[in-house]
Amino acid sequence: MGTIHLVRHGQASFGSDDYDRLSALGWQQGRRLGEYFRAHGMRFDAVLTGTLRRHHETWQAIRDGGQIEGEAQVWPGLDEYDSAALIEALNAPPPGDPHTPQGYRAHFRLLRDALQQWMAGVISPRGMPTYDTFVREAVAVLAHVRAQYAGDVLVVTSGGPIATIVGHLVAASPEATIELNLRMRNTSVTEVAHTPKRCALVSFNALPHLSEPQHREWITHA
Repeated sequence: MGTIHLVRHGQASFGSDDYDRLSALGWQQGRRLGEYFRAHGMRFDAVLTGTLRRHHETWQAIRDGGQIEGEAQVWPGLDEYDSAALIEALNAPPPGDPHTPQGYRAHFRLLRDALQQWMAGVISPRGMPTYDTFVREAVAVLAHVRAQYAGDVLVVTSGGPIATIVGHLVAASPEATIELNLRMRNTSVTEVAHTPKRCALVSFNALPHLSEPQHREWITHA
């Protein structure tokens, strides 16, 4: 039996012109996770990432911190949904300055509403697949790992695909899957045990590498 370690990317650049890059703290979070993997003697049969810059940068930080050799495979099904396209599809007033508490909360209220409508097939955000297609492509990574690897595999992706995979494994409702997604923390680790026949959830949204008091301020959600 092996374990799939699903890692959400490090803190990105929320509220900037280019969200899809790690902040300075995001790089620190990733390197710290790599150090944790190295300290615990963890080795991976393979590494998979989505195509997004924040996925690749998180993997680079983990690789540097863990002194991990090898390259990652790119798996497009691990890409995140487009939150801007989702909110745009609502035709709602803009949420305001994301750097303010009010704007931040408004953004995620709109995102929750948009996710619910996308999942129900009410809206079709520009440039995005249907929700059923998104689920199918995210979950396909489980079958790929089961067929190709016997040991541990590292997967670096985003909150949406991780929540989708977890929701699939525990038969969660779309509403519950949204809540799983919006609670996900940066560089959190979700563990899925795998055999040639099945996958099973072991842990969700854990931060073992940030458990010490000096890393308390490193815990982020966006």
